[in-house]
Amino acid sequence: MITAEEFDRRSDLAVDDPAGDMEPYIDPAKTRRPGREVQRVNVDFPVDLLRAIDREARRIGVTRQAFIKLRLSDTLIQR
Repeated sequence: MITAEEFDRRSDLAVDDPAGDMEPYIDPAKTRRPGREVQRVNVDFPVDLLRAIDREARRIGVTRQAFIKLRLSDTLIQR
């Protein structure tokens, strides 16, 4: 365990400085992104739409989930 001040000091060190390795002090399972909490949802899509989504996702090199999130985000931002 280190103090907040020591954590801040180490996090400000250069990336290639071994003393700046923060991994031992961070638990990825407990990390949070304020304002970006996630809530799981289930959505039913027609098979033909899923096939089209999968084709486009493959074309741009992302997963189905990533593609759906990208398109929803793009649509909402345009408003």
